[in-house]
Amino acid sequence: MILVPKITLKAARVNAGLTQKEAAEKIGISYQTLSEYEKDESRIKLAMIKKMCNVYGMPIDCIFLK
Repeated sequence: MILVPKITLKAARVNAGLTQKEAAEKIGISYQTLSEYEKDESRIKLAMIKKMCNVYGMPIDCIFLK
């Protein structure tokens, strides 16, 4: 069995070399909404997580969600 390290949404964005504003534009949301997602202040739908992973170039199973 291979263990996949998990990282936060913020860490995934930073690893992709994107600011919140840049990432939000690529994802198609406001940077305020992205900030809420990263701080776990707003619920995030699976479709949005998949979109974010695509922008960040990461598989979904590498993202840690509370």
